[in-house]
Amino acid sequence: MAWLPPTWGPARVLVLSVGLAGPARASAPSPAPVPSSAVPPAASPAVPDLRRSPPPGFVRLSEALPGVVLAPRYGTADNFTGAPLPGYGAPQLWARSEAAAALAQVRELLAQDGLDIIIYDAYRPRRASAAMVAWTRRTGQTALLDQGYIAARSGHNHGHTVDLSLVRRDTGAPVDMGGAWDAFAPVSHADADVDPVARGHRATLRQAMRAAGFQPYSKEWWHFRLPMAPGPALDLPYGCHEPATFVAPEGWAEPDWTPPAAPAPTGCR
Repeated sequence: MAWLPPTWGPARVLVLSVGLAGPARASAPSPAPVPSSAVPPAASPAVPDLRRSPPPGFVRLSEALPGVVLAPRYGTADNFTGAPLPGYGAPQLWARSEAAAALAQVRELLAQDGLDIIIYDAYRPRRASAAMVAWTRRTGQTALLDQGYIAARSGHNHGHTVDLSLVRRDTGAPVDMGGAWDAFAPVSHADADVDPVARGHRATLRQAMRAAGFQPYSKEWWHFRLPMAPGPALDLPYGCHEPATFVAPEGWAEPDWTPPAAPAPTGCR
């Protein structure tokens, strides 16, 4: 399996502090867990391995956390923008090694309750954050920037921040958290009035993450940051076929812009 992100069209130089396709959605659909052992499958002539190696200080979460469930949907159309984000051209997730080690502690704590984690996002290339901002402008939803749901610069760009939820350890099935990941609504707030079962699940996740050193974000129950010495905000894409220097497509913040079709990459050189 390989992800084929869109070609990002006629270009101009991107200003990353300034802001993809598809209508706004109140919430993301239910996740489809993917065991890390299946992300990605072995490369073959028909399925080239498009994974770029992580930069120094970063690790692949599929390797650092054996058996963890990964659902990196920003590399697919199954996210709030309705299109793959630039920089997610290969099915993998990276994080700073310290964050990965802390997540291993989280898994050990949750195992006592028969639970595990599902990771939606970790390191995020800066071009992807910029694409989110462009999407808000294209769809007339810039209020999401002021409300704290979308940011031009994110802790994800540094590799110490993760988006995650809980799954059953034996089946990988998601548990009820009272609201979907990436739902831009008050129900996503950590103190939202959700049903007791979901409230208990949120508390379990928050307690395990805090015990491992992570800090929660009040507006998103799935978002946690590991306090550590700040490294640079990176824009290295996950796909080896994606350009190291990103040039934004002309007009990508305009209402009538849609991502063009992408040619199939042939693999890493």
